[in-house]
Amino acid sequence: MKLTSIGADISKNDVNCSQELINNMKKDIPQLITAGADKAALTNITGDDLVISAFLKEENLEKVNRAIVDILTKNAEDLGDVEGISPTPDEAGEGISYAEAHVRQDRFPDAVILSFDTYGGESFVHQVAKSAMQAAEGMDGVTDIGGGSVEGVREIPGVGYVSDMTDDPVVAVTIENLESIGIIAGAMVGAAIGNKNVYLVKRGSPSNVIPGSVILSVSAYLNGNVMDLSGPLAQRMEILRV
Repeated sequence: MKLTSIGADISKNDVNCSQELINNMKKDIPQLITAGADKAALTNITGDDLVISAFLKEENLEKVNRAIVDILTKNAEDLGDVEGISPTPDEAGEGISYAEAHVRQDRFPDAVILSFDTYGGESFVHQVAKSAMQAAEGMDGVTDIGGGSVEGVREIPGVGYVSDMTDDPVVAVTIENLESIGIIAGAMVGAAIGNKNVYLVKRGSPSNVIPGSVILSVSAYLNGNVMDLSGPLAQRMEILRV
């Protein structure tokens, strides 16, 4: 089994996603089950970026990826990142973000998904995403890590090609057991916000930060259920006052 996560900026503005856009996307998610996904959801909403994720059998990967892009295209207020997809590497542009990770056959399909958004395409977002991925590497309870920034041109199965101009990366980590969720998500978020001008936001929050910053959301995608971990992690990280 695999997890696929596809993110795109299809909002009509550069700050947030309208409630209408979010609602329309949610209505179309069941189409992914028809396309072959076992589970599917709108997992992350980060500034003006949306991420759709699905658990699926590997043989359905291309079909489900195409269906996700069809939903993004159909509901786009502005085609934005969708226009950057190309059938050939030479014409690839600033396109959708992509993460793909394996799920062990004898485990529940659980994952932690981080989504990043920039206002002005701040280049250091690539290092931020890399920091989060490096934090998860080698940790107990991690099955696989996918996504991050693009180096050169990336081929997205069933969809086409995008270039390294893509600047709102998605990172997905599949998890061995529930007890590992907090440890792995906490390590990834901590590594990300340790970089300069990086802020953790609640799922669906607008990017109300000083330009020159990066925001990120963190979702636990547990057997088809989506949990926003920003609040619980922020609470855990508060200093206890005695």
